[in-house]
Amino acid sequence: MNSQKPKTRIQRRNRALILDAALDVFSAHGFRGATVDQIAQAAGLSKPNLLYYFGSKEEMHRELLSGMMHTWLDPLRELGEDGDPVEEVVAYVLRKLEMSRLYPRESRLFANEIVQGAPRFIDKIEGELRELVEQKAAVIRRWQEAGRIAPLDPHHLIFSIWATTQHYADFDVQVRGILRPEDDRHFADAQAFLSDLYRRALRP
Repeated sequence: MNSQKPKTRIQRRNRALILDAALDVFSAHGFRGATVDQIAQAAGLSKPNLLYYFGSKEEMHRELLSGMMHTWLDPLRELGEDGDPVEEVVAYVLRKLEMSRLYPRESRLFANEIVQGAPRFIDKIEGELRELVEQKAAVIRRWQEAGRIAPLDPHHLIFSIWATTQHYADFDVQVRGILRPEDDRHFADAQAFLSDLYRRALRP
């Protein structure tokens, strides 16, 4: 039986406030560069008040990564074997691009963790993420064996999708500095370009 008392509305609000501030700080500075003081300041709370909810920056970082994992894998989970292969892959590309538009901080949090060798996330990469990629790579291979999609290496196809879509989140400053877009209008151009690129590449 769980003996923990239910969290009050204020406690839930403060935890969400802290995690949102931590996401800002971690995505900007990485785990090593972030400090509890920075997160407390971003949350508008005192350091002792923050530490009442989370005992360390490791705890905040771990909770953010854990919560992000489900959201991050959902677009790949939706790639279905029964649809048109080219359209299924293109739809996955567009879902990943939309993730970069909607969740740029989460993408940079993940990228920073990977760059540092994923010490707090390697078990997820070698476990849940690898298992899902292997499942979808097997689907792509079956499409290829049936002559329904171009014979491209499934793993590197998936890696290329991550690279071409997450770039718009992880290198947002560079993209905006070159394109000087109004708001997020460049995502519509990216959507059209990537749709055409992958349709051409995948056509059997």
